[in-house]
Amino acid sequence: MKQIRPYPKVIISKKAERSVRDGHPWIYGEEIRETEGEPQNGGLVDVFAGNAFLGTGFYNNNSKITVRLISRNANDVFDDRFWRRRVEYAIRYRKTVMPGGDFSCCRLIHGEADQMPGLTVDRYGSILSVQITCLGMELVKDTVYRALWDVLKEMGEDIAGIFERNDIALRTKEGLQEYKGWYRFDGIPLPESAVIEICENGIKYLVDVENGQKTGFFLDQKYNRAAVARIAKGKRVLDCFTHTGSFGLNAALGGAEHVTCVDISQQAIDMARENAIRNGLDGKMDFICEDVFDLLTRLAERKCKDFDFIILDPPAFTKSRNTVQAAARGYKEINLKAMKLLPRGGYLATCSCSHFMTDDLFREVLASAAKDASVSLRQIEARQQAPDHPILWNVPETGYLKFYIFQVV
Repeated sequence: MKQIRPYPKVIISKKAERSVRDGHPWIYGEEIRETEGEPQNGGLVDVFAGNAFLGTGFYNNNSKITVRLISRNANDVFDDRFWRRRVEYAIRYRKTVMPGGDFSCCRLIHGEADQMPGLTVDRYGSILSVQITCLGMELVKDTVYRALWDVLKEMGEDIAGIFERNDIALRTKEGLQEYKGWYRFDGIPLPESAVIEICENGIKYLVDVENGQKTGFFLDQKYNRAAVARIAKGKRVLDCFTHTGSFGLNAALGGAEHVTCVDISQQAIDMARENAIRNGLDGKMDFICEDVFDLLTRLAERKCKDFDFIILDPPAFTKSRNTVQAAARGYKEINLKAMKLLPRGGYLATCSCSHFMTDDLFREVLASAAKDASVSLRQIEARQQAPDHPILWNVPETGYLKFYIFQVV
């Protein structure tokens, strides 16, 4: 006897069917050909191509991504146990790939890569910082938060509170309000502060979960920072776009002769300086509040050769396909100037955190910059985001960070 499904039905185009069968979880509104029943925004729908069941997902016609699949199994029941399994699977994966102390400060849930669309959960010691950009996830968050709390407690992990960093404009596209604040569990007292000290790669940082960028700190570069530290000994380092000083601090702890940190934000520079003092590294570091493009231009005009290791960790220069070429010009400019500033045999660490700046395009930009600088690039390492930010090969959007270390010869 044919199983009766409890959810409205969405019939999609052939193009969307190919994408879904290839493993992608997103279905755009323009690819929906027909609906049966009355889909509710934030509710579940079954996705069909003709008579073929393809999966079940969250529906929201306020969003260009109208359906986000959460399951391809027709036998799944989307109750508390379902979400508990998803959470436990994600956390146990991190326990494996982020062993020891790294598990105490890592991303626990990475949205689509963990089959929980629009959900980011970062752990900073005893505080979980959460961001939701999907209406369906917002509606089941009580269940998900309880599962997070219970699974971690059962593992013996000390969790004091969950802070919601839902102050992101992307939520408005889902019809969601922006806000931030502590999530309240019945009978559980709230932490006294949203500021917490973490330790990453042996370096201590104060993380402001309430006011820091993103969810409080950039966790995805953890092992890339360690890679920089491994080759920094004895080097004179220029850390560009330093933010809270993390690359510079790793270089200093790795034995750099001296580190100069640069950022356009005075607040970021102040935080970087405080972090240096906190780690007893301020004696070998100095800090400049200036636009990196302007600084590199000024140093190039002076034919400065003060640095033999330059680190470029810029913010995403593009967040859409429409501005990729302009972004490419920006990436080329900073890398070209860095290559010209370095002596022969100097070292360059450079990255892009934009999904739309593909690895192939980024490599083209670096090759073009090297040609114009009349240098060759000897690749030392090619890296990506840390494994707590997993990449699904059938969901390209989950991979975004490109990171290279070169010797310039």
